[in-house]
Amino acid sequence: MNPGRQPARGGSRSRPATADVAGASLRAEAARALVRIALDGVSLRIALAEALPRIDDARDRALLAALLFESSRWWLRFDAALPLLMEKPLAPRARQVRALLVLGLVQLAVLGLPGYAVAAASVAAARALGFPQFAGLVNAVLRRFLREREAIEARLDADPLTRTAHPHWLLGALRRDWPDEADAIVAANNREAPLVLRANRRQGSRVELQERLRAAGIEADAPDGLDDALVLGASLDVTRLPGYAEGAFSVQDGAAQRVVELLDLAAGQRVLDACAAPGGKAAHILERVEVELLALDRDPARLRRVEENFSRLGLRAELRAGDAADPGTWWDGRPFERILLDAPCSASGIIRRQPDIKLHRRAADLAPLAALQAGLLSALWPLLAPAGRLVYATCSVLREENEAVLAGFLAACDDACALELPARYGHAAGVGRQNLPGEGGMDGFFVAVLEKLA
Repeated sequence: MNPGRQPARGGSRSRPATADVAGASLRAEAARALVRIALDGVSLRIALAEALPRIDDARDRALLAALLFESSRWWLRFDAALPLLMEKPLAPRARQVRALLVLGLVQLAVLGLPGYAVAAASVAAARALGFPQFAGLVNAVLRRFLREREAIEARLDADPLTRTAHPHWLLGALRRDWPDEADAIVAANNREAPLVLRANRRQGSRVELQERLRAAGIEADAPDGLDDALVLGASLDVTRLPGYAEGAFSVQDGAAQRVVELLDLAAGQRVLDACAAPGGKAAHILERVEVELLALDRDPARLRRVEENFSRLGLRAELRAGDAADPGTWWDGRPFERILLDAPCSASGIIRRQPDIKLHRRAADLAPLAALQAGLLSALWPLLAPAGRLVYATCSVLREENEAVLAGFLAACDDACALELPARYGHAAGVGRQNLPGEGGMDGFFVAVLEKLA
């Protein structure tokens, strides 16, 4: 399996001296961030957000993001290539050199950058990182890969882990749960996801936003079946798009946009978003209908992010810090007509957007997550008014977190029934539906709708 977009080529060793210095600084920054992501367990989102302010040029910022996303996506493949390219392993203290080498291999094999430029900038980056003694090794490893690429990649392709850059436990879970679709899921996970916007109806229609973008030279497609969505042909800095500062749109995948329509909202309803941060679905609710919304999250810091998003979008709701699994600490006793439970999960359906999930998630995480999801369902159900509706959603594709949780809840609850959902929401998955990564151009997302018997 060749992950690259185009083959990298070697070439002349001559290059402009000024470009060498600039490229080195950027790659050194990327290596530091990649160590945090791949070796320290820091999320890609956080590591990138911390690194970007140190990069001034917009093109360099875009390259830094591409380097970190693709290196996180393919770390399991190209980190495993290093022993094939070196006679002895790096010392533990040389973690930044290890990350720099993986970055170099990704630039050659995935991003298709010229071999001489990658090698030269990486050698200079080793010196910038304070490892001048490894400069020769960095050069030798990258140039050996260029010479022996076909043989090296053939060896990597022999193991499913390094062929797909997915951990064995996840490959096994996908083949168990989705035997006919597992290969397509893995392939989708290893592709960059499109940038999808959600027009803020309170600011203007999707058509108006599309025209506004087009006037700025930005083409955006309006997909069928997603009334507020626009799909951009290329990833861009959304904060620089026309209308961002005024709250004309948010960034949200199409699968997540479909969740709110399942609430069947009506004006005046009391609505709970039980795990609201970062606020995308809560904002979508408020953009659609005038309701009494309580946006709840257990993390006050994440709740501040919800408040910031609401402020930009011109929305207002009650925000409260509290544990959805313990309503006694925050509920006022008034029932809700609608509850959205976008439950914490493995996030196995959004790997193409957050490739570091493959590095951070473990098989041992699933059982505690399923227990948490079941506990949230049981705790929130008494808060739902008779004839009310609860939408259960996750961005997971694993049955243990989705249909198994719902099956256990329904078996123990005699006043709940599941509503049948249209086939457009994906594959049948117990009482819910499962969209798989890449299907309809969207993320992997599970949804189910429960109604409380009157």
